[in-house]
Amino acid sequence: MGTNAFQDNLTKLQGNLLSFAHKLTSNRDDAYDLLQDTTLKALDNEDKYAANTNFKGWVFTIMRNLFINNYRRTARAATIVDTTDNLYHLNLSQDSGLESPEESYGAQEITSAISEFSDEYRLPFSMHVAGYKYSEIAEEMGLPIGTVKSRIFFARKKLQERFSSYR
Repeated sequence: MGTNAFQDNLTKLQGNLLSFAHKLTSNRDDAYDLLQDTTLKALDNEDKYAANTNFKGWVFTIMRNLFINNYRRTARAATIVDTTDNLYHLNLSQDSGLESPEESYGAQEITSAISEFSDEYRLPFSMHVAGYKYSEIAEEMGLPIGTVKSRIFFARKKLQERFSSYR
């Protein structure tokens, strides 16, 4: 494929590439950056393209690989490594500044609303919030697992309705 034909094919794919880039990044500016990087990489590697193969697939693979490499690079950059002698940064308290959830806004009201539920809703919901699995709650209460799930669902629904103004 000649240079002009290569560039024409690449130009024709720009719309499709932009759509794919937007699907990958979910951000318009990042999609344009990815499109530009892909176009430059394809032009730089024109000599590596084998004639009579799927050009569109080749270019889309370049874009996908660029996205994955950028994502991994960003994830590595976001990782914090504590290099202090006594691991000072890892030993810092990670609290929110509040002593407990009860001191946060509205927690007392939520606790009060939960206590107003009948036992059939309050007990499974409280156990679920405490970290019990559905199967453990069902076994403890002697109920079918579907009943436990529906009671927890209805308890959540009641809380959402009661506190809908907090959203």
